[in-house]
This record gives sequence, C-alpha cells and structure tokens, in this order.
Amino acid sequence: MPLIINGARQVGKTYIVEQLAREHYESMLYLNMEIESTLCKFLETELSPKKIIQYLEATKMQEIIPGKTLVFFDEIQACERALTSLKYFCEQTPEYHVIAAGSLLGVTINREKYSFPVGKVNEINMYPLDFEEFLWAMNMDKLAEEIKSHYAKDEAMPEALHDVALEMYQKYFIVGGMPAAVVTFIETESFIKIQPVQNDILNEYIADMAKYAAPSTSIKIRACYNSIPAQLAKENTKFQYKVVQRGGTATIFGEAIEWLILAGIVLKCQRLEHAYIPINAYVDLINFKLYMGDIGILTMRSKIPLQTILSPIEVDNIFLGAMTENYIAQVFGTKGYDLLYWQSNGKAEVDFVLQTDDVVIPVEVKKGRRNRSKSLGIFVEKYKSPYSIRISKKNFGFENGIKSVPLYAAFCI
Repeated sequence: MPLIINGARQVGKTYIVEQLAREHYESMLYLNMEIESTLCKFLETELSPKKIIQYLEATKMQEIIPGKTLVFFDEIQACERALTSLKYFCEQTPEYHVIAAGSLLGVTINREKYSFPVGKVNEINMYPLDFEEFLWAMNMDKLAEEIKSHYAKDEAMPEALHDVALEMYQKYFIVGGMPAAVVTFIETESFIKIQPVQNDILNEYIADMAKYAAPSTSIKIRACYNSIPAQLAKENTKFQYKVVQRGGTATIFGEAIEWLILAGIVLKCQRLEHAYIPINAYVDLINFKLYMGDIGILTMRSKIPLQTILSPIEVDNIFLGAMTENYIAQVFGTKGYDLLYWQSNGKAEVDFVLQTDDVVIPVEVKKGRRNRSKSLGIFVEKYKSPYSIRISKKNFGFENGIKSVPLYAAFCI
C-alpha cells in the first residue's frame, strides 16, 4: 500500500523520505504538488496508475522501476486527485513504491469533494523531535540510555547525571523539537539565533491559515492560535472562547480550533467527567485545554524571559507551570496517548489521565521540586488506580504509591 506521512509543517517529512530513498532505493522521483500544476491538470482527467507512470516518465525523463524507484508526492494536499490516485496504485499496481506527505489539515480538508483512499493506504503521523531524539541529535545517546534504564528500575540517577539531564531538558524547553531549530542550536549553541528560525516556522503556519481556509475562517484560526499563551497564563488553563474575543462561543470558533488540531499545530486535551474504563466513554465534549504542538515555539511565542526557564532557583511562575504541562502534552501526544485531564467539582484536578490496558493512571505535572497535592490521592481512592505518576524536577523513586519521574524522563512513560 502507498504510505501517507501526516504532520505539521517543518517536522521533517520531506527530509526523512529523501533519506529513506538514498539508503534503500536506486532512484527517487520527487513531485512537489504545490508547483506541479500540469501534473494536477493531467490527474483531473486520468487516475490510471499505468498512465500516470507513463506520463511521469515522459515528462520527467526518468525511468520508474517497480521496487527500485521511490515515487514521492510531497505537499499532496495541494492536489486532491493525487490523493485519490493512491487508491488505484494500491489496487492496480502494488509493485510501485509510492509515498505521499502532507499536513493533517491538507489531507483532510477536501475529503467531501474527492474520496479519501480509506483502507488503501498506510498512514503514520510525524511529530517534532521528542526529548530522547533531541539527546540523540546532541550526541548524548548514552544519557538517553541511562534515563531509560533508571526509569525501568525506579532507581535514582547519580545526582551529577540528574543535574546534566535537567540542564538538557531546560535547553529542549527553549529549542523545542522542530528540526531546523535543533540544527541551528547544534551549529551555533545560541538561544537567540534559534528564535528567527522558530519565527519563520510560525509564519509558515500563518501563511497556511490564509491558503487552506476561507478568509473569514482564517481570521478566526489566527485569533484562536494567538490566544493560546493567554489561555495558559490563566489560573484555570481551560480554553475559554471569551479570551479569543469578547462574546466568543463554540459556534463562532469551533471550526477554527478543529482546523488547528487537524493541521497538527495544536494539541487538544479534553476533560474527563469520570475515569472509569474505558475512559474515552466519559469525555466531556465541552471543556478542554489547548496546547501548542511544539514547546520551543510556545517559549518563543510567549516571550517568557529565558532566564526564568534556565534559573536553578525555583520561581513562583504560574505560566511556567502551564508551559511544563504543554511539554508533557506534547510528550504524550507523540506517544499516541489520548490527551485527557480530570476534574472533580472544582475540588481536585489531575493534569493527565492515561489508560493502559485495564488500568487508569493519574499523572501530575510540577515545574519544580515542590510536590504537595491532594488531587492524586483523591483520584486513586475514587478510581482504585494501582499507582500514580508525578512528573517534576525530583529524581526517580517510588514511595506511597507514587512513581516519581523527572521531567526529562517523561518520554519513557
């Protein structure tokens, strides 16, 4: 089956396919559907894979050999018929190796016009680098292995190593996981020089909002996206439409939020009314939180002083706490967990709730080392969780039914 790679702009989809082609194919035919206007016109009248291959060979002057040439449709959202053609590549010519890449938004937006090849393609989602991948990029593979080993044993890291890992976590908090920002940081070791790179990515998102949405919707999308730092700065980080615009409602902004989620630009964390199994059956569809898809872009966008993040002294900063939640939301989203939080009559709140097989685990997130909270205990008693997880700057450990996980080790969960 053809493969579709979904993901936000600039997460490295094109790069990774080109790398695959270099390592495993004799040749690659690269087709950027945003600029292949004549090919798009051809596809308006023809969807037979054999005729498409003949056309491509003739116009690109390149032989396409089954199994040896990788055909790569990039930015496939720009040509809906190319998306439809994947169904016929699967059914009629499975010997050809085809990959398509596009944003989640682009792949979804025109499904009502042309049929999406359901069941005829493999789909994978691609995300910014997580903290483990960031360590690999920084040539710190050994540290990543140590973190995984100590997580598995609930065994404290040597304090010096723990401090190094926390320092790397703080760097990741600023740099984030967008490949261009990571590469710039590796080359320059400068937090200042990554900000223009992050700003360029942000501008590409905004350009997409104008390009792939109606003008009236585009304005609402930008307003919702721009409101995220303000939403997270509130004591209650629940998304409120009135923060976007006075008198704002779900009717006005619902479509804009859905757009941002499908584009992979934001993450939606929904409230649980109860945490019985299966927890998805108890999702409150009205109340939710929105987080940015990359912590580095949130750090840049919010203009938080970098010394607040890098300082070894704990500062009482509500926004830094909300940003730490955003980082954990990104970790869990990348791992494929549904993002859910729990609230009980305003008396208790658990930041994230994970279901693994037949158990429900509450997760509490703290930005520093001070870790007192009654909410975990209330949740465990109510829903009989075998243990709970607390993510903070504290070292690994397990006591009183609480598994302590350092912020840098969240990717292990």
